[in-house]
Amino acid sequence: QVQLVESGGGLVQTGGSLRLSCAASGSIFSITTMGWYRQAPGKQRELVAQITSGGRTNYADSVKGRFTISRDNAKNTVYLQMNSLSPEDIAVYYCNAAGIWGNDGNYGRFDSWGQGTQVTVSS
Repeated sequence: QVQLVESGGGLVQTGGSLRLSCAASGSIFSITTMGWYRQAPGKQRELVAQITSGGRTNYADSVKGRFTISRDNAKNTVYLQMNSLSPEDIAVYYCNAAGIWGNDGNYGRFDSWGQGTQVTVSS
């Protein structure tokens, strides 16, 4: 019932910046957390950054000080500003949102994923 659409990936040189966006749509009653995960070739998916509806954030140690997650609750959109990118950041980045869906008096929990967006950093 909840769909996520990501945008903003691409190719950038080492030291460059990219901004990812992810918009949630559908039968949304409330979104508790929104976040970004990434999966590099041959590796498991890992948390990059997460933000609650109240604005609390959590970052992977590898991106602290370089990446910033933010959220527009009115637009159900989460952003990831990525600075000082390096080849170690190459991965497919996935948006995640968890919360409560609501439709015609029915409610339930959701945990949705976007389709992923590729981030490539050239050395």
